[in-house]
Amino acid sequence: MEKQKYHIEFDFKSIPPPLLWSYIATPSGLREWFADDVVLQGKRFIFKWNDGTEQTASIVSQRVESSLRLRWTGDSLSHYFEFKIMTGEMTDSTTLLLTDFSTSEEVDDARELWMSQIDNLRIILGC
Repeated sequence: MEKQKYHIEFDFKSIPPPLLWSYIATPSGLREWFADDVVLQGKRFIFKWNDGTEQTASIVSQRVESSLRLRWTGDSLSHYFEFKIMTGEMTDSTTLLLTDFSTSEEVDDARELWMSQIDNLRIILGC
């Protein structure tokens, strides 16, 4: 089934990009809101959940404190999920842009899952 790309923007007000980066690009940060356990082995993140589920994602590209693009093992080379940190110079605001792919039948559920996960991150960051 063909997947479609979608984007979601999340406002993190005045959270400094280095702090946000530490939660989206490090095993310890990702453990706080994304998965129950996260291990980085070379260029691969291994995500583990308490229900026994485990998934591996490879780093496709990374720009420190700016963007991290990952691809789940088994996904097409053209599919990825990406966290991109953007800052507003005039407003001193930080925005997290999430890009992901999903089938048209599952895109609403995928968006809801991401919004729930990012809400957990917001709580941790106090925003």
